[in-house]
Amino acid sequence: MSIYELKPRFQALLRPLVGRLARAGVTANQVTVAACAVSVALGVWLFFAAPGRWAFALIPLWMFLRMAFNAIDGMLAREHGQKSALGAFLNELTDVISDAALYAPFALIAPFGGFWVGAVIVLAGLSEFAGALGPTVGASRRYDGPMGKSDRAFVFGALGLYVALGWPLAGWTAWLMPLLAALVAWTIANRIRRALAEAGH
Repeated sequence: MSIYELKPRFQALLRPLVGRLARAGVTANQVTVAACAVSVALGVWLFFAAPGRWAFALIPLWMFLRMAFNAIDGMLAREHGQKSALGAFLNELTDVISDAALYAPFALIAPFGGFWVGAVIVLAGLSEFAGALGPTVGASRRYDGPMGKSDRAFVFGALGLYVALGWPLAGWTAWLMPLLAALVAWTIANRIRRALAEAGH
């Protein structure tokens, strides 16, 4: 089970807005690039400017809006004839870049630390790579969990809100990032296994 499975309901709510954007001449690729630009700008600002824990409240807010951007670009592409080869590359690459930018500031928060946050970033990128490789073996693009993109957005969004509220992080929370890393590794294995099963290998 993954939060990704709720996506059709979310898309239904956004469909009227997507229609208006298409009529206004907005393209799927423009939405994709805009979402990545905001993600990188927010992550870089939090990491290098270190504005204070309150600013981490922007992460859950943007995570939600970014999910909307991701749904909108996909619907523009599929439902309004905007699919393109460039869009396929942008869709995959910008997600990985955005995730890395938004997760990186948590390395500044004790007791998480740079190593395990970095491990989550690397494994998250590999999980999307594993999912995107599905079609190369005759399967579909895989979105299996338990810790796919939408699930990670929920976790880091909730964590960002917790940090922003200034609540204490007990010593045991040092295990949160290793746990996330393990769940993302499990996700990679699931995507490979299920892609191979779907393709009949």
